[in-house]
Amino acid sequence: MDLKQLEYFVRVAELGSFTRASIALDIAQPALSRQVRLLEVELRQNLLTRTGRGALPTEAGKLLLKHGRGILHQVEVAREELGAVRGNLAGRVSIGLPPSLSKLVTVPLTQAFRQQLPLAQLTLTEGFSVLMQEGLRVGNLDMAVLYNSERSPELETATLNSEELVLISQKSSDKAGAAKKIVPGKRLPITLAEVAKLPLILPSRPNAFRILVEGEMITIGCKPQITLEVDGLNAILSLVREGMGHAVLPSYTLSNAEDPAHFTLRSIRSPRIMSELTLVRSSRRASTDTQKKAINLVKSVVIEAIKPYA
Repeated sequence: MDLKQLEYFVRVAELGSFTRASIALDIAQPALSRQVRLLEVELRQNLLTRTGRGALPTEAGKLLLKHGRGILHQVEVAREELGAVRGNLAGRVSIGLPPSLSKLVTVPLTQAFRQQLPLAQLTLTEGFSVLMQEGLRVGNLDMAVLYNSERSPELETATLNSEELVLISQKSSDKAGAAKKIVPGKRLPITLAEVAKLPLILPSRPNAFRILVEGEMITIGCKPQITLEVDGLNAILSLVREGMGHAVLPSYTLSNAEDPAHFTLRSIRSPRIMSELTLVRSSRRASTDTQKKAINLVKSVVIEAIKPYA
């Protein structure tokens, strides 16, 4: 079996399109189609169903896709380990970051990566937990920073931080008492029952913060008053800034705002809403030395970046 043909098939199957795969692989589409067809002839199986909208794996194709990812990964591991014998940590590391954290850690993580792994290639992807968990499952991501990740035999999870969610409001708003004088460095507290009465701007389910907020409110017999469902972090902060509602997020989320001075933070009590920040990777794939080094880099950079907001 030709490894290049296998790589081409895997990319087409993952992207669902010869056109998108040809762009990603930087190869002409006719040549890509020919190589995949040669693989099908060799295996005496139709691996892809060609449609007007793209290409979908057949049952045989799904089976080869599952094995193909593992084969290609093991080849990459072998290459990296051979490079490590020469003292070179190389290869590609793909890391997923949540939108609330991405802006805060992207630069320091990239700088640390270039300093300590100069021969390796870093790929950063921003996305919500559900998409990143799928990326880990299919092998598009080597590791991801997730909130309140579900424990699973398929995933290795390390806790990075346990943090409080806070109420984020427009600074000039009186609705949540934001206009009251607050001692610098301290946050005026508000009970969760009071938060439940406010118009909230929350992401749609199954966002980790949405599920956490609803779950904590249920424990005290309340339901959130959701005025808007918005899945974009910057969009949520823009709407809060305009006084359209309030958000419940980690305090360091404001690092994404153009001017954090336009917002007021309030600590939520009775009870507090605690979120767990975790670093997750697939337990089905062996980590290369490069990836092990990258795991330690992610841990140290993330913890250092959020420390001022604790």
